Amino acid sequence: MVISRKIQIRLNVLFVTLAIVSVAVFSLYELGYFDELQQILAKDHYIFYWMLLVGVFAEIVAGSMGMGYGVICTTTLLLLNIPPHIVSASIHSAESFTTAAGSVSHIKLKNVSKSLVKKLAVPAVIGAVIGAVSLTYLGEYYAKITKTGIAFYTLYLGFQILSNAFKEKQSKALKRKTNLTRLGVIGGFIDSFAGGGWGPLVTGTLIKNAFTPRFAVGSSTVAKFILTVTAAVTFFLTLGIQHWNIILGLLIGGIITAPFSAMLTAKLPVKKMFLVIGVLVIMMSSITIYKSVFS
Repeated sequence: MVISRKIQIRLNVLFVTLAIVSVAVFSLYELGYFDELQQILAKDHYIFYWMLLVGVFAEIVAGSMGMGYGVICTTTLLLLNIPPHIVSASIHSAESFTTAAGSVSHIKLKNVSKSLVKKLAVPAVIGAVIGAVSLTYLGEYYAKITKTGIAFYTLYLGFQILSNAFKEKQSKALKRKTNLTRLGVIGGFIDSFAGGGWGPLVTGTLIKNAFTPRFAVGSSTVAKFILTVTAAVTFFLTLGIQHWNIILGLLIGGIITAPFSAMLTAKLPVKKMFLVIGVLVIMMSSITIYKSVFS
């Protein structure tokens, strides 16, 4: 019943989005701009279509594991030699919409603790602004060093994801005291600066410290939405809109897949997914580091 309500909410979002896209495409066709649109989508070696596939895959991962969207997108874009500041700006622009859909679902399902959201979101916003401004400068003037540093971070996240495949489920755990302000600031900064990492760090920490999983995931998702919008707006003010074909591909791919992620959660073997995704992220990050150091 709970899953069906969640699917229904996301299906409504999907229907509205597809309706808007269909009207837009039909209007372009009627006005004679359809051929021009196809030429635009073919730019940068058809990167729009590749991002569409990445968006679908990343949302499947996020839907089944509760984390990984930013990590998958970041490692892929770095591998394609996209500048770090464009990577994070594109991901957060697309995630503004996908995290909105997830937040609405969790709120409707009453998985959100308002007090926990406030304690996480306010410091996360501060961290996100600092991270976005820092990356705008470092990513533009020290792109190679920044790219290598972020690749090392995603390599670390890859090992963290991989380790989840070998963890035994704990029956009971004592609730540990968590400094939510510090967690929010660090999580917001890292997510904004590195293009991802909020889920493994913040949601993972909350669950490890024995917060109720449904409230940990739901509240963390809403806080993530707030910091994502903040990061996207900050990047827009400092960089403007760049590489919209990347943003559009990630956005459409994520929205198309989002309604079915709840069903996939029950179907996919999560531990095997952790194993596969962890190895994949490690390999992609290692290639990026190799290319950055020896190119």
